Amino acid sequence: MASGSIAEPQAPPSALKPPTGFRHADPLMQGILAALAAGILVLIGFFFVRLVVEARPAFEAYGFFNFVFSDEWVPSKGEFGALPLVFGTLVTSAIALLIGVPVAIATAVYLTELCPARLRSPLTVLVELLAAVPSVVYGLWGIYFLAPKLLPAEKWFADTFSFLPFVDGPVSIPNYFVAGLILAIMVLPIVSAITREVMSTVPKEHKEAALALGATRWEMIRMAILPYARPGIAGASMLGLGRALGETIAVTIVIGNAAVIGDSIFSQGYSLAAVIANEFGEAASDPTHRAALIAAGLLLFVVTLVINGVARTYVNRAETAALRSVPKGMAG
Repeated sequence: MASGSIAEPQAPPSALKPPTGFRHADPLMQGILAALAAGILVLIGFFFVRLVVEARPAFEAYGFFNFVFSDEWVPSKGEFGALPLVFGTLVTSAIALLIGVPVAIATAVYLTELCPARLRSPLTVLVELLAAVPSVVYGLWGIYFLAPKLLPAEKWFADTFSFLPFVDGPVSIPNYFVAGLILAIMVLPIVSAITREVMSTVPKEHKEAALALGATRWEMIRMAILPYARPGIAGASMLGLGRALGETIAVTIVIGNAAVIGDSIFSQGYSLAAVIANEFGEAASDPTHRAALIAAGLLLFVVTLVINGVARTYVNRAETAALRSVPKGMAG
């Protein structure tokens, strides 16, 4: 018998091929997933078409541009101008982003880079628990506790910085600023969570390279982590903005429900979501009023889609720019 290694038995060719049923399962699964993805688009399109149909009586009675850009919302007189509602929605959402996003980014930086290991998990859970608080609780806390406590500070700020636009004027409770501050607290968990996940994906080599070149911990965060995470931070901010635009109960409680364009951030106002929540019950017997409220919902739907579309475009461009800059950095 010849010496040498014993040849291992070869599996028959039929054993290497997947069963026929599994081969057919791949295209079937692909078709199911494609149908589910397409179903989401169909559902969004159905929502849009249905809102347009239901809002048509309001647009036919007042005209689209007159409805959107008129500043008179007086249901008792049959006047429905949505400009104060759009204005209040955008102002409170902008205040929420200006306050909430920097705090959320700072929280994410601390939890990922600076927090002691034994405290990281408890603090993360505490921040995420903010998202579990019902919005009505935020609203009641804001109107009964936060707004009265902030009143002296708001008066001081309005008097001291009266030269700034949209600041001078009497201070009322509730107002745009309190609503925006409540929204900032509500969007903080989602922005912080997404930002934290993005920062955790920064390659360890980037951080070590910055530190090896003599950068301090803060300089490493500024030069290695924040630029890498910028597209994700932008996407998280836009998700927070979508949350702020659509919030209803908390804003209804703390914004003042005055269908006017306020002179300052400390004036009372209204929002698209708040007016729908407040008036839809009494509009059941008035078809025009009901159509106007549905038209307000359509405006909110369109504003949210446009803002998210713009945000998605920005995130895609930022990601493309980041990918293009990698070879240049490596070449240098």
